[in-house]
Amino acid sequence: MALSTKLSFEKMLVLILLSAFVGIVQSYGNGQVSGVCDYMIPGHSPNSAQTSNPPFTVTADRTIFKEGEEITVTLSAQSGVSFEGFMLQARQVGSSTPIGTFTVMATGSQSLTCNGVANRAVSHTSDNGKTSMQTKWKAPTSELGNIEFRATFAQNFETFWVGIKSSVITYNGTGTATVAPTVSTVNSECGKSKVCYSQPSNCDPSTNTDCYFMSVRTATDQSQMEIEIIGKADGYVAIGFSDDQEMGNDDIYICGKDSSNILQVQHAFSTGKSAPTILSLGNVSDIKKALTNGVINCSFTTRNSISTGSRAASASEYFLMIASGPSNQGNIQFHKNKYVSTSKANLLNPDLITSEPLPAILKAHGALMLISWMTTGSLGMIIARYLKAVAKGKGCCGKDFWFLAHVTLMSISVTATAIAFILVFSYAQDWSGGAHPVLGCLVMILSLIQPIVAAFRCEPHHERRFIFNWAHSFIALAIKGLAVAAIFTGLSLIEGSEEDDWMLKVMGGFVAWEALIFVLQDLNMRSKKKDAEICSFDGISPEIVLLILFLLGNLAFLIALLVGIGRAG
Repeated sequence: MALSTKLSFEKMLVLILLSAFVGIVQSYGNGQVSGVCDYMIPGHSPNSAQTSNPPFTVTADRTIFKEGEEITVTLSAQSGVSFEGFMLQARQVGSSTPIGTFTVMATGSQSLTCNGVANRAVSHTSDNGKTSMQTKWKAPTSELGNIEFRATFAQNFETFWVGIKSSVITYNGTGTATVAPTVSTVNSECGKSKVCYSQPSNCDPSTNTDCYFMSVRTATDQSQMEIEIIGKADGYVAIGFSDDQEMGNDDIYICGKDSSNILQVQHAFSTGKSAPTILSLGNVSDIKKALTNGVINCSFTTRNSISTGSRAASASEYFLMIASGPSNQGNIQFHKNKYVSTSKANLLNPDLITSEPLPAILKAHGALMLISWMTTGSLGMIIARYLKAVAKGKGCCGKDFWFLAHVTLMSISVTATAIAFILVFSYAQDWSGGAHPVLGCLVMILSLIQPIVAAFRCEPHHERRFIFNWAHSFIALAIKGLAVAAIFTGLSLIEGSEEDDWMLKVMGGFVAWEALIFVLQDLNMRSKKKDAEICSFDGISPEIVLLILFLLGNLAFLIALLVGIGRAG
């Protein structure tokens, strides 16, 4: 009985293994490989793709094409060679996304669904040897550029080639092409033949991916404008022509993603701070657009007149605006970044328009934040952590000197932070600036929570005092980390156009200097617990010496950054 059971189990195991093997072979043989549309790499073989010259070719019966036209594509094998499996797609040159639709022409082939879209690719239906296969591809009616056909050929189960390309088929239609403007020379004509505006000031979008750039070349009779828009964004970059520096009654062009994440150009009119009204695109032609590593890039020619609601169409002087932000299903959301020129640009006089100088209110905001969290806040933290034992029992009003110094310095920090917070939000009245305003709000909130927590602390020897100690320390550490991050992001907004980013480097030096002092203070504290000192200074405690050193270095870094902010713009 036991032997019979053992044999039945072994038979069952063999059947399971055979079933698995048959499943693997079948998944290869039937060509149902939609799951590898993106990479076109067969999943059935543990081997890597061949790197030698393939014995197979991909050819098309056209060298140029237009929207909606059909192209016959032929897959061929050299004499004496055959292929068991294949997968064929059409892609724009340089893209990894299949486009267009295929129509099956011969038995032994089938269409595939890629990324949820039917007929995006073609594959085999069996692993019989093939020497030739034909199919038809139909071009879409928009979003076109030069294309190439790509194929994967499987000579057998273990030998295959991936990404075999046809010759490039040139797009020669009338629709919009996804060909990027030539940004390598985009700045060369600024101030000469076209008006340019950028943020950071005079940045070069061909070398700086954080550059927001627009240019306008206007015909002398104002019959048309050639416009360029470049900038990094999650959803869209928009440019506007305005009578003032406030949003509202502005003529706008938007370059952004639609519901399929494909770039589109839109014409719009803004009304206050509500979402702009999308207009008919009108007389816009020669649209070129590209999305590269998150940078949106559009250029086009428009013969639409500029309308700001209160100006004649013949006017030529406007404030220039750039805004960027996310989009949702093709609908633009509230901007994250907004830049406005400080003076009006005469579109018929191509003088270079640089970004606005940093307003005094923003300089005051930056200075207060630097003083708060580079100097007063840091000194308050060091004193509370390392100088409690210095002049212990000496002070005023029953409080030790260290405590009075700590409370005074931290009160100054919180007050200065609150003033800086109010200043910047009274000026900006929005969340432009990416992560910087978010970090600033977190610093402000925690800075207000900290004194409230301190006010309700229990007595020093209370059994639950450790809860306050841990909470107070944790919040302080969080504030410090967020404040440093906010300073870094703020400085990057100020000096984004500087190639050497010297203020960011100075801030990095300060962080390293502060970390060094904290490490030395900590080592000294640990030494004292062992009745020793890391060094002696003739009656002056090491804590005081390190504090003085920190203050001197701190002031050097602080003054350098304050000078940088003062000179910004």
